[in-house]
Amino acid sequence: MNSLKTYPVVSETTPILDAIRTMDEGRLQIALVERQGRLVGTLTDGDVRRALLSGATLSQPVQAIMNNSPIVANAGITNEAALALMRKHSIHQLPIIDANGMIAEIKLIDDLTRVSHADYWVVLMAGGQGTRLRPLTEDLPKPLIKVGGRPILETILSNFIAAGFAKFFFSVNYKAEMIQEYFGDGSKWGVDISYLEEKAKLGTAGALSLLPSRPVNPIVVMNGDLLTTINFQQLIKYHQEHKAVATACVLEHTTTIPYGVVEISENAVTGIREKPTLKQFINAGVYLLQPEAFNFIEAGKPLDMPSLLNILVGKKKTTVAFPLREYWIDIGRLDDLKRASDEYQHVFGE
Repeated sequence: MNSLKTYPVVSETTPILDAIRTMDEGRLQIALVERQGRLVGTLTDGDVRRALLSGATLSQPVQAIMNNSPIVANAGITNEAALALMRKHSIHQLPIIDANGMIAEIKLIDDLTRVSHADYWVVLMAGGQGTRLRPLTEDLPKPLIKVGGRPILETILSNFIAAGFAKFFFSVNYKAEMIQEYFGDGSKWGVDISYLEEKAKLGTAGALSLLPSRPVNPIVVMNGDLLTTINFQQLIKYHQEHKAVATACVLEHTTTIPYGVVEISENAVTGIREKPTLKQFINAGVYLLQPEAFNFIEAGKPLDMPSLLNILVGKKKTTVAFPLREYWIDIGRLDDLKRASDEYQHVFGE
């Protein structure tokens, strides 16, 4: 049983940003919303990300986005019954309350099932030529360019290992031998690394057809030129909660139009917006796929991941967006590399 003192508790008026900090300080990934000691709602990482997709701001109070009818159980419920209830409702935390509605305990599905990511495969796309980073990439593949004193791909690998992953495939093409020589079979890091050698460019989805077999569990696919502190555990939970065939990580991107935008209906001016800021979600280059998604990947046929997602959407397969609130940078240009180098120590603390 968790100690009451460890429960992340907030009030209905707590700003969402403060609630996120409360959640991140603990391992439960949930904030209990209480009023006079009684549970009136919950806020999970998934609730926050869905709210961000809907346009919520972090300064709003928790009350605006909390679940005010959370699934709870009464004190005394067995672990078996609690696990069945969590699986039925696709939730990962179950608040337990006493007869007075006071919080007595929180049961976690990971504690009851001992979930491990060791059997989840990770495919890292490391075959690009990095033309925008020339002349650095004339003699070195982009994944081996150092940021913070070590190759980009090594930082990515280390982050996955820290999250519990142990089976990796590197999709390689340009200067593949240098990547293979540096990482070997992964034994230096205590994991297993294999290589998918693209003789011709197959794209981020097409390269998956080179896997030795179809994965049994969901598979993570990520571009090999990204530095991010994404919470992979939450990505998997979000994917499971939505019963998704594919989950794409997205990032909010704002663009300010430096002119007044004239709104017109037929030939009439209906309004003018001065230098409006447009908010859109962009592809962050990190994906989680169910084995079912491989039904739409043809062996040896080029296919990029956005095209695969469009196919899944067209086939009415559940495809969801996972908005990132963590650090993320795509090292595609020289100025991105400089920024990543400047920020590395602060973000990764190494």
